[in-house]
Amino acid sequence: MTEQLKLAGIITPLVLGIGGCSGSGKTTLARELAAQLDAILFPLDFYYRDLSHLSKAQRDAHNFDHPDSLEHELIVQQLNQLRQGESIHRPNYDFSTHSRVAGVTDHVLPRDVVLVEGILALHYPALLPLYDYTVYVEAPHEVCLMRRIHRDTRERGRTEESVRTQFEAHARPMADEYVLPSRAAADLSVSGTESLDWSIETVLAALLAEGLLRDRSGSHRSA
Repeated sequence: MTEQLKLAGIITPLVLGIGGCSGSGKTTLARELAAQLDAILFPLDFYYRDLSHLSKAQRDAHNFDHPDSLEHELIVQQLNQLRQGESIHRPNYDFSTHSRVAGVTDHVLPRDVVLVEGILALHYPALLPLYDYTVYVEAPHEVCLMRRIHRDTRERGRTEESVRTQFEAHARPMADEYVLPSRAAADLSVSGTESLDWSIETVLAALLAEGLLRDRSGSHRSA
């Protein structure tokens, strides 16, 4: 498909995949890289399946760390659209109610760089061929839990007790089963507990070394 698009005069974007456990620091890294590369930030968190048909108790007990919790078919479809130079209508998700925001989408236009990030960004086999380069962010479970408590109590209306319970029931075992093994799909691993600036420089240097940071004229982009 990439060669067909080149022959048609369509310049396919550079697509980067960033994975790692919840709380590892991958989202912070992805946001900073997206800002520096003027990239589309493509968080997989927008693609949680709509649970509005379930009771609140059922939604609260749902395993959001299992691969089936994300509508990965739509993720692949919309990422392919961006790769082909098409815009997408990205869903909105309300974490406080565990449901899609009905009738509301974000109109996302294609750009030269697309940065996909999520705990399962390197897990789905159908996604891996769409990446030009992949990064895994390492962090111990204890650090991930503390960061998850900080985020979810402030941004998602959760209590610390509920975050700890969900972490032990779902997040940690799912990380061990699905997220940690996805490190094998990464071209590069960085630490989520060391300097963010150092991680950014490490990723940019790797992309330059691979010849992936190029502008439309074919010359290397300045990082």
